[in-house]
Amino acid sequence: MKTALIYSDQYERFDYGPEHPLRMERLGLTWRLMEAYGLTALPPAKLLAPEPADEEAIARFHARQYLEVLKAVSRGLHVSAVHRYGLGPGDNPIFPGLWDVACLIGGGSLLAATVVADGEVERAFHFAGGLHHAMADRASGFCYVNDAVLAILHLRERGLRVCYVDIDAHHGDGVQFAFYRDPNVLTISTHERGDRLFPGTGFVEEHGEGAGHGYSVNLPLEPYTDDEVYAQAFDAVIPPLIAAFKPDVVVAQLGIDSHATDPLTHLAFSVQGFTRAVARIVELSPRLVALGGGGYDLTNVARAWTAAWAVMNGVELQPELPASFAGDLKRFGFRSPSLWDPPVELPAEIRRRAREYAARQVEAIRQSIFPIHGLA
Repeated sequence: MKTALIYSDQYERFDYGPEHPLRMERLGLTWRLMEAYGLTALPPAKLLAPEPADEEAIARFHARQYLEVLKAVSRGLHVSAVHRYGLGPGDNPIFPGLWDVACLIGGGSLLAATVVADGEVERAFHFAGGLHHAMADRASGFCYVNDAVLAILHLRERGLRVCYVDIDAHHGDGVQFAFYRDPNVLTISTHERGDRLFPGTGFVEEHGEGAGHGYSVNLPLEPYTDDEVYAQAFDAVIPPLIAAFKPDVVVAQLGIDSHATDPLTHLAFSVQGFTRAVARIVELSPRLVALGGGGYDLTNVARAWTAAWAVMNGVELQPELPASFAGDLKRFGFRSPSLWDPPVELPAEIRRRAREYAARQVEAIRQSIFPIHGLA
């Protein structure tokens, strides 16, 4: 199995600001944990450093006027009414180098798509990517350029049929709506229900439009959905749809803000549960472009994405974090020296509600989406 890990230490030059929940330092922390486990020196794996995406590639999805605004504010120039483009104090701050880091992340995901499309590797992981909320003409949800859309467009230009699977706690709205009328891209998003969490979309009734009707699939989840409930719902929906759609490649967004201790969301996954979901995606993918995504407890991000990269390479990791990682363990306040989490204990009534809610969503998908794909 040939794989590629895509990373640049240049990502840590950029900063959303000291109060912003998206900390770029999570990327370096993840790299160092992978390195401590020996995962950056696997013989069959390639380590690739991205170049910034050129503006023409980004403009295949994003509006030119929006890109001009991003470039201007990145240089410190005044632009009136930036709020029209989703920019300003709050989720999508303006900071020095904003355009540069957006291009670099876009370039990383395009590189992942390229090496997979060219047959150089079967699986590529760009964990700085997965910024799935950006729209064609505005920033949204900490995302300025939608690198997942750019990767999918590149794969489509190569004539490949693409399934996008998003397991972030937030709905993959920017990707869904980019391909809402396209029957050659099947988008599947599992996420905390939209009436409880940003971006307020991703309801099971969102099916796609026109020729794309039935090619947008949403599996919303009740707060405090745990590993067991999620695994049952995942297996009921995603494997049969992928089997029926027969993609050439899967693009997966592997956000870990679904973790029980994430400060912005309300799901109850463990690192083990997340890793099992990644393993299922790997099994189901003829070829795989894997991206990162959300995750606002840095210790969860590092552990989960390290475990994900191990899965992509068929490597089993020791539970105890390596001794060479002890400095980061202390600096970032890891709760324990283990890769894995203790069991998540939830009240029976909360688990019952989560299970029943998930079962209703699965049944709705079976009734509305499965027949379109020839599934009973």
